[in-house]
Parts: sequence; C-alpha cells; structure tokens
Amino acid sequence: MFYKDERLALFIDGSNLYAAAKSLGFDIDYKLLRQEFMRRGKLLRAIYYTALLENDEYSPIRPLVDWLHYNGYTMVTKPAKEYTDSMGRRKVKGNMDIELAVDAMELAPRLDHIVIFSGDGDFCPLVDHLQRRGVRVSVVSTIRSQPPMISDELRRQADNFIELDDLREVIGRPPREPLPAETQ
Repeated sequence: MFYKDERLALFIDGSNLYAAAKSLGFDIDYKLLRQEFMRRGKLLRAIYYTALLENDEYSPIRPLVDWLHYNGYTMVTKPAKEYTDSMGRRKVKGNMDIELAVDAMELAPRLDHIVIFSGDGDFCPLVDHLQRRGVRVSVVSTIRSQPPMISDELRRQADNFIELDDLREVIGRPPREPLPAETQ
C-alpha cells in the first residue's frame, strides 16, 4: 500500500535483487523500476548498493553501475574482497548490509516509506528500528523461487511484502531475441 503524497526512498541490495530476479528468470529494467515507484509516491532517493572487483580489467557490473549513476540512482560501492575457500575455490565477498542500514537510518526522519529490495533476514533489526520511528517499510523479494529468496522473519517484520514476480510485467526487461546464427 502506497500513498501518493508520501516521501519514499528505495534501498536496493544489488546482488540480492539480481539473484532474486535471476531465480525468477527475468532481468530488471531499472528505468522502469524507478518510474514505477515515482508513480507510487514522491520518490526522493533510489540508492543502489554493490561491491565491485577493483583489480579486474573489466567488471561485468561496471556498465550497469555507470548507467544507474547517470540515470537518477545514487550509487554506493565498495571494493569486493577476494579469497580462496578451504576447497581451493576463488570466492568474492562484498556485503553492503551495513552501508544500506546506516543510510536508511540517516534518511528515515525525512521519509514516510522505505522500500528495501532484499530478502536478507539480517535487515530485521533495521526494519524494526525504522518502524519505531514511524516509517513504513516495504520489502521486495520473492517466495516463488526454490528456495525462497526472502527470510520468513523479514517478510513478517515488514509492513508490506511485495512479491518481485508480481512486478515482472511492470519492471521486467523484455527478453532479447536470440541473434541469428551467422551464415557461412
């Protein structure tokens, strides 16, 4: 439930939203996502959080980060940390939960409604804190994937749960046509 006159901000856990959309089999059109929430209320901020591999020549997420930055999103990035796990596999770690939580608490006094795009149960204390300050909190994720991408505790804590799959028609990018095979 949204009200036209409420001050609204989006807090997007980039890797979590990407994984949820991928599990549902679609890509997000971030221009449409921003437009959808501008329609729902007075959108003051749309903040996207992601970690970046700094030492790679080319990061596959860099074009998205640049596009979002130039198209009305506030970008919060930090270098991802690389390590090798006990099985010898290369792993990347880049959790942005603290940055998102601090920003949400800082902006809360100027907002009526916060939308968090994440299913991470670690956000339950943040949601509780925001609610105690009179801010309504919606969470966008999915229960339709296997396994569900949202923790049951977070879904219950939020004032409103928005199923990402229900937004597919509004914010989904049309599937690309496969390129025709080159003739020889």
